[in-house]
Amino acid sequence: MNQTTLDRNIKDARLFINGEYVDAISGETFDTLDPSTNRKLASVANAGEEDVNRAIEVAHRTFESGVWSEMPVSERARILCKMSDLVMERVDELARVETLDVGKPIKESRGFDIPRAATNLRFFAELAKYLIHEKYDMSSYMSYTQYAPAGVTSLIIPWNLPFMQMTWKAAAALAAGNTVVVKPASYTPLSAVMLGEIANEAGLPPGVLNIVTGPGGVVGTAMTTHPLVRRISFVGETTTGKLVMQNASAHLIPVSLELGGKSANIVFADADLEEAVKGSIEAIYRNQGEICLAGSRLLVQKSIYDKFLSMFVEATRKLKVGDPLDPETDMGALVSAKHLRTVDNYVQMGLAEGAKLAYGGNRIESLREGNFYYPTVLYDVDNKMRVAQEEIFGPVVVVIPFETEEEAIAIANDSMYGLAGVVWTNDLRRAHRVAARIQSGLFWVNCWYVRDLRTPFGGAKASGIGREGGHHSFEFYTELKTVTMRL
Repeated sequence: MNQTTLDRNIKDARLFINGEYVDAISGETFDTLDPSTNRKLASVANAGEEDVNRAIEVAHRTFESGVWSEMPVSERARILCKMSDLVMERVDELARVETLDVGKPIKESRGFDIPRAATNLRFFAELAKYLIHEKYDMSSYMSYTQYAPAGVTSLIIPWNLPFMQMTWKAAAALAAGNTVVVKPASYTPLSAVMLGEIANEAGLPPGVLNIVTGPGGVVGTAMTTHPLVRRISFVGETTTGKLVMQNASAHLIPVSLELGGKSANIVFADADLEEAVKGSIEAIYRNQGEICLAGSRLLVQKSIYDKFLSMFVEATRKLKVGDPLDPETDMGALVSAKHLRTVDNYVQMGLAEGAKLAYGGNRIESLREGNFYYPTVLYDVDNKMRVAQEEIFGPVVVVIPFETEEEAIAIANDSMYGLAGVVWTNDLRRAHRVAARIQSGLFWVNCWYVRDLRTPFGGAKASGIGREGGHHSFEFYTELKTVTMRL
């Protein structure tokens, strides 16, 4: 990797194939920008179909060689744990690159995202050693199960949490014995390609991990249609997820899809309001609202509606929006100028639909060089409005009043999405009732974004297909095989 001439001191990104950094066959590159300034950060290799085919074929040959797939699981785990250690040794560097490329606050990158990536690698490395293999005895026969690695795995990663999401997927696939081809998002590829350096230093055999940067229409399509691919895991918006599933169907490739969300965050009158405000602020403004799990529909019981709204707006006003590298910054820049326009268009659409504006609603003029948008509160929103039904993926919350528990559940479920949900209440029975009836893959009570890696992760309805996490990941990234032997 060559240093750019920019004062940001960020390395240019090349493809990582067969343990080496290489240029795209075409020699083409594209620029990735700093969202806080919209200035060039680095040049990135622009892969074509031929590059993808090479990466997949390398991954396939490596898998067939058995150098990784037949390696004792304890040895695979040792290498992945070494990668985890190396991530933490470089946590400051990785966090800085992540922040500059994504636009998110450094305190999130340094304090959560990169350490969580290291945890991902170690967690799945250790868990792989303790998979339960079933065994059944019959009169003259014995049957037992094996978790056989599936083969070449295509991982397509979103732009909002690039390094953490990549390790979440790759760690499980690698621990299971697969070889991997990763496509980072074109907006945010820089931290992802750095995993190649870490893999080499840890002793991961060449060809086990391959990273290909380039446009989704070319790279993503090739990765989801190649006949040598045995698993596809995709994180992104729902329309693209449907296309991935359609592509995979040609060769009956199993897919895991984590797609969009428009999660309901329900506040009942018996909740601890200070706790609910604090948690609800984080649930919509963390990572600039660019997070699929965001509690973007804030449902508030009418008896506390005015009081809660006032408290929420006051807390929103106190958020510090600015330089992502400033450790005091609460909210950074949106990922691109194009995405900022999309977010603003939704806000204007909501106002035209009849929503009221309590705070924000426009870009920050004093930071106009970058993609900075005020944290925004739209209230008195009807759940039928587009701003309540469509994923904005930005720092915009829509506040919806409700009267009864039944009404809150009905509003929450009136959505094409079903990724997550939140309820704030001190009534234990109500918490259980609401959790049981909300149509979502994840649900939090009096908290948000708390994840135990042993539990299944995924969405219902248009929020995705499949579950990953704990043994659920290994069930996806392996072929479960039954062996029967005559005794």
